[in-house]
Amino acid sequence: MSYAVKEMFLTVQGEGVRAGTVAVFLRFAGCNLWSGLERDRATAICKFCDTDFVKTDGMNGGKYSASDLSKKVASLWVGEGERWVVCTGGEPLLQLDALLIAELHTQGFKIAVETNGTIVAPDGIDWVCVSPKANAALVQTSGDELKLVYPQDENKPSDFTDLDFTHFCLQPRDDSYLGAQKKATHSGAAFKYCLENPIWRLSVQTHKMIGVP
Repeated sequence: MSYAVKEMFLTVQGEGVRAGTVAVFLRFAGCNLWSGLERDRATAICKFCDTDFVKTDGMNGGKYSASDLSKKVASLWVGEGERWVVCTGGEPLLQLDALLIAELHTQGFKIAVETNGTIVAPDGIDWVCVSPKANAALVQTSGDELKLVYPQDENKPSDFTDLDFTHFCLQPRDDSYLGAQKKATHSGAAFKYCLENPIWRLSVQTHKMIGVP
């Protein structure tokens, strides 16, 4: 199998429970909820994605075999410490499979995945983060972290707290393409909700705040 990768690079995780952890970010191309093209946003199942996952033209992007991809991930790691690779997208579970999981483990990496939850995660993933999307059926109903973009008219935080996740994170919806005031309004609403419902942890997109990729 050939894996289509948008980009991969060493970074510090900027959001969720594992914020501050050094990891190789492995962004797969493609998603099952939106084409990634602006012309299709209005009719997409997920309308508020803020990530470019189209094509394979990003940093270290391309099409790889499982062996070559795991070796490329390993080549990006620097120094000591627990090795983590964060598989994201788009929707990474369209491509991440048992073969690639095994190859990444062989290279000494623990594997985290950030998924929309519409595909069951394969065995062997070390950290499963699910971010449910409006109008998309959730089939991955357990994991380490549920990270809900807030607000969504169709998905309320209370819809998810009975699911089998260790951590629940609320992340303000980034509608900055509609204007800075909209983003600020969402941040305040998420902050208030977490204060009133402390099972939820506020997740902020640190990279956008400090101006790093």
